Amino acid sequence: MSGMGKINPRQMKQAMKKMGIRNTDLKDVSEVVIRMPNEELVFKYPEVSIMEVQGTKTYQISGEPESRPVGSVDESTGEVIPAEDIELVMSQTGCDKETAVNALQAVGGQPAEAIIKIMTS
Repeated sequence: MSGMGKINPRQMKQAMKKMGIRNTDLKDVSEVVIRMPNEELVFKYPEVSIMEVQGTKTYQISGEPESRPVGSVDESTGEVIPAEDIELVMSQTGCDKETAVNALQAVGGQPAEAIIKIMTS
């Protein structure tokens, strides 16, 4: 067999080094989130490697993502608070996002109750 048979990993590493390519692994990554306008892809405990070529870093993520709507995660329950609920509470009370999220978390994610809680505080 000629041409592109098996390449010795050591030779490959040396060739990459000569071309100015560095490859490293990130250790102990617990989560990677890719956020889009209406959805988030969440990778739990992925393998992440970084390839650096001429000062530019490219990240490679290996793992199965979980899709979830964009919002805030209630850390106590792990539930996602929908962005629409947060915006509704903010628009009705004039509060900031952090206040809206805290109120929603305190009342189990019920927007009407969160609005009342903020208005009566």
